[in-house]
Amino acid sequence: MAVGQDKSGLSRLFTEHPRSLGMSWGRHGAGAARIGFELLGAAGACFVHALVPGWFTETAGKKIIDLSDHIRARRAGSSNPEQWSDYDI
Repeated sequence: MAVGQDKSGLSRLFTEHPRSLGMSWGRHGAGAARIGFELLGAAGACFVHALVPGWFTETAGKKIIDLSDHIRARRAGSSNPEQWSDYDI
């Protein structure tokens, strides 16, 4: 059995989820990293807002809505949208 066809170990760990969404490992990783960085930015805005309530009053909420819309659009445009849950990235 070829390494790419191995259903156990590292091959499964790195490829099963992206393939179930109709994506390559690289495309899935780039998208997940982008979302992660955007969430870090929203988290930073929340922490600043906690200290200075007048700053970043809508930043995190708007970012979460934007990311939700982005994830839904990725799902709708995928090769197998029925395989996606509401939270798959």
